[in-house]
Amino acid sequence: MSETTVPFESIKEELLQDPEVRAEYEALEPAYQVARLRMARGLTQAELARRVGTKQPSIARLESGRSTPRLPFLKQVAEALDAELVIRLEPK
Repeated sequence: MSETTVPFESIKEELLQDPEVRAEYEALEPAYQVARLRMARGLTQAELARRVGTKQPSIARLESGRSTPRLPFLKQVAEALDAELVIRLEPK
């Protein structure tokens, strides 16, 4: 039996065809962006929390997608990460 490698993007594209999977993926995307940028900046959740003026569990909840953060909190996180907060509306 031969092994084949399937690129992640191919699997992702296929999975996102399912509306339920797409909705969950899109709901977690902002959380993923915060975690990715935090790690790229070489920060732990505790270090980011200190910069934001909150506690580590708040950052963990944000990164897990378990909470709906308020705009002022997101602005603080963006500033602490030296990032720009961009909000947009898209038609359904």
